[in-house]
Amino acid sequence: MGRPSRLVPAQLAGEPWPEVPANDPVAEVARLFVLNVRAAMDGQSIRSVAARVGIGNVTLLTVLAGKAWPDLATIARLEAGLGCELWPRRP
Repeated sequence: MGRPSRLVPAQLAGEPWPEVPANDPVAEVARLFVLNVRAAMDGQSIRSVAARVGIGNVTLLTVLAGKAWPDLATIARLEAGLGCELWPRRP
C-alpha cells in the first residue's frame, strides 16, 4: 500500500504564494524557506542556481512555486551552494 498523498505548501497557504502567510505551521516554514531562497538567489536565474548547487532546475522551480516539499538533500545543497542558512529559525 502506498503512502497517502498530502497537500503541497501552496495548497496550505494563502494566495498569492508565497506572499501570504500560511495558517498551517508546516506550510509556513516552507513558505519562509522559499522567501529565503528567493532572497539568496538575488536575481540569478533558476537554471544557473540549480546547476551551481547540484539540483535539477525543475526541482528548484517546483519548490519555489510551492508545488513540492523540499527534501533534506535539496535544502542542504541550496544552503551550501548559496552560502547561507535558508531554513527559517523560530523566533
